[in-house]
Amino acid sequence: QVQLIESGGGLVQAGGSLRLSCAASGRTVRLHAMAWFRQRPGKEREPVVAFTWSGNNAFYADSVKSRVTIVRDNGKNTAYLQMNSLRPEDTAVYYCAVGTRNPTFYGDRISDKDAYDYWGQGTQVTVSS
Repeated sequence: QVQLIESGGGLVQAGGSLRLSCAASGRTVRLHAMAWFRQRPGKEREPVVAFTWSGNNAFYADSVKSRVTIVRDNGKNTAYLQMNSLRPEDTAVYYCAVGTRNPTFYGDRISDKDAYDYWGQGTQVTVSS
């Protein structure tokens, strides 16, 4: 089992920044991929960023690509999603997820929510205009 603890959401004005964190504990030796998804009101859950722990593959949604940075702390099994220049349309519940399947599995499925095995509780990000 893997447990994920998320933090860092909140209310911010448009143009502001937030940093989300996701800390994994438990059977972390099997972590091969991590991702953030978000679910905006009335919308399907969508991928925001995803990466393999090996560093050989990553995904960034076009809508956030120039505005986000991922920082990993391998020793703590923690990753941080730094989001800048936030927009009202970024308002959503953000979910961290990890995948424990064979690393090659995430070659072309890294942004597929069904490829992830454990999910955090979600954190609300609200961007006011």
